[in-house]
Amino acid sequence: MKKVSGSPLPLGVTYKNGRANFAMEVPEGKTCKLLLYRKGEASLLASYVFSDRIGSVYYMAVDGLKEEAYEYNYDIDGECVTDSYAKALSGKEVWLKNIEISEKSKENVRGIFYEDHYDWEADQSPRIQEEELIAYAIHVRGFTKDTHSKVKNKGTFQGVIEKIPYLKDLGINQIQCMPVYEFEEAGMRINYWGYGPGYYFAPKSAYAKDGDGVKGLKDLVKCCHKAGIEVVLEMPFSEGVSGLMVTDCLRNYVMEYHVDGFILNPYNVPMDIILKDPILSGVRILRHAEEFQNVMRRFLKGDEGVVTDVMYQTRKRWDLEGIYNCITTHTGFTLKDLVSYDGKHNEANGENNQDGPDYNYSWNCGAEGLTRKKAVLELRKNQMRNAMFLLLLSQGVPCILAGDEFANSQKGNNNVYCQDNPIGWLNWRNLLKEQEMYQFVKQLIKFRKKYRLFHQEKELLGIDQSGCGMPDVSYHGEMAWRASTEVASRQIGIYYSSQDKEEADCFVAYNMHWLEHEFALPALKKGRKWYRAASTKEGILKDLVVLENQRNIELDEREIVVLVSGKGETV
Repeated sequence: MKKVSGSPLPLGVTYKNGRANFAMEVPEGKTCKLLLYRKGEASLLASYVFSDRIGSVYYMAVDGLKEEAYEYNYDIDGECVTDSYAKALSGKEVWLKNIEISEKSKENVRGIFYEDHYDWEADQSPRIQEEELIAYAIHVRGFTKDTHSKVKNKGTFQGVIEKIPYLKDLGINQIQCMPVYEFEEAGMRINYWGYGPGYYFAPKSAYAKDGDGVKGLKDLVKCCHKAGIEVVLEMPFSEGVSGLMVTDCLRNYVMEYHVDGFILNPYNVPMDIILKDPILSGVRILRHAEEFQNVMRRFLKGDEGVVTDVMYQTRKRWDLEGIYNCITTHTGFTLKDLVSYDGKHNEANGENNQDGPDYNYSWNCGAEGLTRKKAVLELRKNQMRNAMFLLLLSQGVPCILAGDEFANSQKGNNNVYCQDNPIGWLNWRNLLKEQEMYQFVKQLIKFRKKYRLFHQEKELLGIDQSGCGMPDVSYHGEMAWRASTEVASRQIGIYYSSQDKEEADCFVAYNMHWLEHEFALPALKKGRKWYRAASTKEGILKDLVVLENQRNIELDEREIVVLVSGKGETV
């Protein structure tokens, strides 16, 4: 091994043909040494003092290093430090749960040299149009860790790959993954989610069946792309991480892992720089906003004074601003718990139920938690179907929380950040128990895809955009063309008029009131009729039913009904 002249950029380690270039940002006034080890050996093999420096970056290169034989760390003023830019780590291959084991294991965490030999097999991103996306949020470990997941490699990237046929069958074409980089999972409490400080460039080794996180993540992306599914990574960088590190990290995942997009916190990353970065051009830069979620949750439970907001949220193309629609996320209740609990039940987290959001806009439908009351159970099923209608019949990109399609529950815990156990994992046994719910969601996704009016390319403006004589979207109530927007109203009829003469119109009547209501129907073009296509009570109808009365329709309490127009037998 021989120390030679190196380069200050890029930061981190670049390795090729036995030469490794090291570039490390070090605070002014501190010394830095490179520490080299043989793989798997505790004793130090060699150390080199950094002598070249530009600004706050020390740099050097070393010849004669075999990538599979050596590991490295840095010594900064006598403290052993692991490279924050390391693209792979050793000593993190096993998921830890014990704080003492964790502290000891930190001594064995080192950077790994690797040269990219991965065969991408001409991989290409599906590059799905925004309006065609159906997103699905997962935690890589929790998605398949349950014994009933029926995968061989539980809790891993490979386990997610085994579930790709399931995702395809459901109708999903984008997965959104919670943190998949190296983070410290063990501590006073288990860091199950992965938020907080981490080694953002290095995929988590414990998420790979063989401990090779780099290959595991690449395999996942490649297999998803082959199936027409995009992969988006949530990257919740800790506050104080430099803007340069953020952009370098995102570039790394795009160039090295072919990732399709990222979910970012706009308050602690340089969004203006990221959005202008030429390498990240065309990559989805997403962020979560709670406006849609809160409005729809309030409407679902029957709150007053939200109808006007519902009108806006159903038509707004938030995805044009990098925002996706969701009613449930990992923070807050699952869909089953949203309709089963009035308050959070986070006692198992050990924080006296003080953690997790207090305001969830949830409703237990008449009994808190588990119950045998048939009326309550039926109402909860009804409310879950209503929630899926609200999500999947709105414009923009809908994102389903993994497991909501089969009524997964976290027993009222709305913050399972430390629950690496069946509370935080998906209970796949529910897929068999809740086949009715699963089939409903599956058919509803197909229904959304079939009728373009529910996922339009242009933003709806409430005006006639094509000269067809009808506004693209309009709102109705007990009287046609007059929406009931007063404070006490809990119902709205939305008419989507096709700007294509050959395409069907759609009318969605939402009644979130605990009383029955009648909706007036707008008159259709000559020769067309209204057909009942779907409802909360009946699901998605295989055979459309023509309405006997073409002027109005009656809805039961807490019911949603979807109508489509047709000419004769053609719909």
